[in-house]
Amino acid sequence: MAEQRTLAFFGPGGNSESFHREKQKNVNAPLWVQSKGLDAYEYEAGRGIATSDEVLLEIGKQARECGVHMSFHAPYFISLSGVVPETRLKSISYIAESVRAARLLGAQTIVVHTGSAAKITREEAMALAADTLYRTLEELDLDGVFIGLETMGKINQLGTLEEVISLCKLDSRLRPVVDFGHINARELGNYFKAEDNYRNAFDRIATELGDDIAKNLHCHFSKIEWTNAGEKKHLTFEDTVFGPDFEPLLSVLEKDGLTPTIICESAGTQAEDALTMKKHYLSLMGL
Repeated sequence: MAEQRTLAFFGPGGNSESFHREKQKNVNAPLWVQSKGLDAYEYEAGRGIATSDEVLLEIGKQARECGVHMSFHAPYFISLSGVVPETRLKSISYIAESVRAARLLGAQTIVVHTGSAAKITREEAMALAADTLYRTLEELDLDGVFIGLETMGKINQLGTLEEVISLCKLDSRLRPVVDFGHINARELGNYFKAEDNYRNAFDRIATELGDDIAKNLHCHFSKIEWTNAGEKKHLTFEDTVFGPDFEPLLSVLEKDGLTPTIICESAGTQAEDALTMKKHYLSLMGL
């Protein structure tokens, strides 16, 4: 049965510059996040898992005590659609390590990049990614952890919303992770202009994968600079050029009773910008 929530969760992906300025220890990240008024935290392991089991367990224990909702970002070098078989299938072991770390953290979702479609057709990339996922699900006991497939920001990457939904249809243990900034960047800034643009993303997921998955979606949000190739770099909420704007998204959450987890991935101000979103959301909710 899907988790029953009454409010959306907000928090940072990784540690903000302010976290480091305050000379905080990584093990205390959930407590720090809670002290800032936030209730979610995505542990970032993009460059690999370099933390001991003891520290991961302590972070997970602290998160439970603080009421902070945990997720885990798997290494960037996972390649579901890699054309070199040995490299592609090595991704299964990286996913296994990520699932193990997620269990220690008490995280329900690991976020995985879907891969590249730069040197092959998108159809070929989708077939390779599906094969990798089938093999992964056959080999691993996820034990309640979902593999979250992220929408990607560069045009030559696998990971449009349609592609992610299609891959998630392979198995109920696969879940979409919608990065609104990525989608906006690969659409050259023309995607999330109003409430209906955001609503359509939730509606498509509800239609294809079910209402509960759409309601409790795991999301990323940041403003992202883009070029004709799509994503260039993450920005902060001070940007007024590239977008997308978060206000229409939060209006949709309030009006439609959606309760996602929204992880902010701003460049260095992710905790502060996550709090800006949460405060605006709570004001819409009359709280």
